Amino acid sequence: MNRDKLIAQVKDEYARIASCESRQNFQQSTAELTPEAYYENLLTKAVNEINRGTFDHFKSGEEVVTAIANNKNWLSDWK
Repeated sequence: MNRDKLIAQVKDEYARIASCESRQNFQQSTAELTPEAYYENLLTKAVNEINRGTFDHFKSGEEVVTAIANNKNWLSDWK
């Protein structure tokens, strides 16, 4: 799949997920990481991996997001 298209799909997936979680969890302490910040971090790391070719054999952004959700080891700089 084209990497730019894959990045766009991953961005859409993380935006959708963050939006859903924001509506469900609107009462959080200010010290906690917001869903938007968490998924923005994941998105940045996912885009880096896409640009490295890690997900070249994936067919959709949804597959990438699901793979990362199931195993953060897909992200080389995940801590």
